[in-house]
Amino acid sequence: MSATADDAEGAVLGWLAQQRDAMLVLLQHLVNTDSNSYDKSGVDAVGVHIRRFLDRNGIGSEAIPDGRFGDAIRARVGEGNEPVLLMGHRDTVFPTGEAARRPFRIEQARAYGPGVADMKSGLVTNAFVLAALQKLGRPPAVVGLFTADEEIGSPSSRGLIEEEARRARAVFNSEPGRATGAVVTGRKGGVFMRFDITGRAAHSGANFEQGISAIEEVARKTIALHALTDRERGVTLNVGVIAGGQTVNTVAPSARGEVDLRFITHEQRDATMQKVEEIIATSYVPGTTARLEISGEFLPLVETEAGRDLYRHYAGCARDIGFDPPAEFTGGCADSGFAATTGTPTLCGVGPVGARVHSPDEYLEIDTLVPRAQALALAVLRLNRKSQ
Repeated sequence: MSATADDAEGAVLGWLAQQRDAMLVLLQHLVNTDSNSYDKSGVDAVGVHIRRFLDRNGIGSEAIPDGRFGDAIRARVGEGNEPVLLMGHRDTVFPTGEAARRPFRIEQARAYGPGVADMKSGLVTNAFVLAALQKLGRPPAVVGLFTADEEIGSPSSRGLIEEEARRARAVFNSEPGRATGAVVTGRKGGVFMRFDITGRAAHSGANFEQGISAIEEVARKTIALHALTDRERGVTLNVGVIAGGQTVNTVAPSARGEVDLRFITHEQRDATMQKVEEIIATSYVPGTTARLEISGEFLPLVETEAGRDLYRHYAGCARDIGFDPPAEFTGGCADSGFAATTGTPTLCGVGPVGARVHSPDEYLEIDTLVPRAQALALAVLRLNRKSQ
């Protein structure tokens, strides 16, 4: 039997209000399962926990296999075109074994453990919102994507995210809410690169003049790359890793550097990458050669009027729940940029509030689990009402 709009909202919000303990149980299972981006078995094990939860709540799901990274998981409730898309990634930055060293724990009002905020609590949010909506007689059309490799630029998930986003009328990415309670309306894009330098070895005392130093070339390129930073325009370059050489008394025959580029607009990305390629192609030390490789890339979540409308819609729902989330722009990257670039309105950071992510001090504010899930569910229901 279908419910009226007010009945549906009351049923969904009321059910979620009773789920705090169940949310913590699922969260504990997820946090205590290692899921480094390159640990396929671990990422897939997190997926097993999620699919079991969905199945217990009458929600069908499918695994989209990948031979190298974790399988993506797609779930759906409701029928109809242009569903709302809920996104979240199962991988973390932490090495295998971290869950045993730092298992899930609760101290006062905070939960701790690897990936507890980024973003296993967001996965719990999406799973419980899907379950709450499924309990309605005629739930709105919602797709949940639980992807596998966001922390390394989503090499296996990007195409699926873009495909689902093109079909959706709105996208919510349940990355952690900011420590201030803010949601994220804009993010920088990023390009992760590696450049390899080849020089020529020589004895650094007896035959110094015969050597061609790859390390000197890396140093000169690093200075040139850092000079491209324009903080006022939001463009930064950081050579975060350098390595090379053979022995202290040998002119270095090889060296490498790894570069992080951040930008706000697609135009900035293209213009800066052209300059990066020119620097890599230039031999500051005659006789060296260089090769540039992009190892990962995120697209920016560019703030648009449609995106701002989606934020206002969500914020209005949140105020009805009892909190007022500000909007925030961040330099961090996320899968939301892939979704937004398809043209579909996208809002990020709608997961529970947490902070200090990617560190041993990462934490989740437990009391935000239920209200953030309620606000997201309400936003989905009211979007569905608008389209009818």
